[in-house]
Amino acid sequence: GYRVSLQGNFFGRNHTYITFPEYNPRKHIKLDPPSNIQSNTTASKCQIWWSVPWYLAEILQYELQYKESGLSWEIASNKTSPSSLPQIEIEASELRHGTAYIARVRCKVSEEEDSYRSQWSEWSQTTVFKRADVPKLSEKILNTRTMQFLLIPLSFSMVLCLFWNCKLSSRYCCFLTSGQKASPALTFLHQLLIFSHSIICTMGILR
Repeated sequence: GYRVSLQGNFFGRNHTYITFPEYNPRKHIKLDPPSNIQSNTTASKCQIWWSVPWYLAEILQYELQYKESGLSWEIASNKTSPSSLPQIEIEASELRHGTAYIARVRCKVSEEEDSYRSQWSEWSQTTVFKRADVPKLSEKILNTRTMQFLLIPLSFSMVLCLFWNCKLSSRYCCFLTSGQKASPALTFLHQLLIFSHSIICTMGILR
């Protein structure tokens, strides 16, 4: 360590004052703020990330502030990162629809680090984000009903086509693997059942 002293002349006399008898620079660090802060929003969350020097990444902790655009930082919300990863997530439930938000972040050496100590850095540059919009329930229902109305006449047309093809080929017979003959009616019924099953599955997926 180092010894830090202060010298001064008072009333014509020199005085020396020892301010830090053992000063260790590693215990008094102030870091540069994180850089390149960015954000990305989805329907469920907003992810904010930034950059720090790679050789410090594992020993830092972070504090994020975010607020509605136009409001004071004094009433901003704060979040701390649960890990040393340079990113923090904000749940969509914490954000208002159609409102622009501003976020910034700062860093310091983690409290769990024994070799170094630091104070908080200055705040980083800001990033602006909004809560992502989700499709309205009425739009989803409308799209589902539209597909259903399209599938109903299509299904009816397919049934007619199958019936007509079966009628035209009534002079032919299908042979089963056992060597027995299957009637055209049974063949048509089998095809109809397969087609009906596929339609039912499609309708279930659309719901």
